[in-house]
Amino acid sequence: MVKVALLSAKNPHAMGHLRTLQVLPEVESILVWDEDEQALQSLLDSQGEKIEAVFTDLDQVLSREDVFFAVAPLRTDRCRDICLRVLEAGKHILAEKPLGRTAREAEEIVVAAEQANLQVGIAYANRYHPLNRRARALVAQGVIGPLMSVEMRMVTTQVGLRDPTNWLFSKAVAGGGILVWLGCHYIDMMRYVTGDEIVSVSAQVSTRSGEDIDVEDVAALSVRFRSGAVGCLHAGYLMAFRDWGEDKVSGNDIYEGFNGRLGRIYWSPTERPPRLHVESTLDEWRDAPIWEFNPTVIASPAYAGVYGEEFMRDFIRAAQGEGEVPASGRDALQVARIVEAAYESSRTGRRVDIAYPE
Repeated sequence: MVKVALLSAKNPHAMGHLRTLQVLPEVESILVWDEDEQALQSLLDSQGEKIEAVFTDLDQVLSREDVFFAVAPLRTDRCRDICLRVLEAGKHILAEKPLGRTAREAEEIVVAAEQANLQVGIAYANRYHPLNRRARALVAQGVIGPLMSVEMRMVTTQVGLRDPTNWLFSKAVAGGGILVWLGCHYIDMMRYVTGDEIVSVSAQVSTRSGEDIDVEDVAALSVRFRSGAVGCLHAGYLMAFRDWGEDKVSGNDIYEGFNGRLGRIYWSPTERPPRLHVESTLDEWRDAPIWEFNPTVIASPAYAGVYGEEFMRDFIRAAQGEGEVPASGRDALQVARIVEAAYESSRTGRRVDIAYPE
């Protein structure tokens, strides 16, 4: 069992990570740091299970030799400095995306971790959704043949239905808009499911909400993969309703599609229940060329549910020397490079090439 430091009491994802730590039997206890004493007390009063102590002094937490790793859902402009302090203290880190305002900030964290022989993970828990994992396996097995194209859509509620004054909509604090906060998951999913690397991007980004923000709220990306396949991502704070209907469906519209010479795989995480659709002309599939996979996912209070538990569990194992982290700092760095290339492309009107790991 391990002791964990949670480095925020009020980040948008702090409560989700806390719930995950609380349900994992591998976690013995939790220390929580935040500079807001009132937020810490509120956390103790309402979510105190497994919380051993709270701190407003970060050094007090990092000096604890019994803390094995830190979960760091930090404000983006503070991520670099605090993560470097955590690494200097000899702790592993599971950080919230985007791991810094720029690719350079993310790279500083990654390099420092590698030099210290410590693990840095990034919270791309969508990788562990059973349908994304199944899609990845099917692509790797050649069920749809050589990849031809990828389609992604991530559309969610408009900025005005959120809080336009939140730091997420300040470039100086967040580093960017929809691409760095939400679109990053789907850029990562392009890489994860296909096992292919994005080598160039052409993009247009814009701010169209009418709110007083200085980051993009809509983006359209066209990418080329190392294999020669192409892909597109449409991301935006665009939907005019927060929820609708008797079931109060969340205000998201998401689609993932992977097209190959022998068929296609596609699904929508917002479909209820979610189903993975598979079509293949592969000889082995000739008797039933069209399938739907509809998993039964056990409920869990953890962030991202049961697969969020597994994501955190595998990070802990990797930090203990067993296997690889489910999503690494290098993955966060590569996504940051792609996002920055999209911004450059939109600014210059040119396609931008991207260095990728060998």
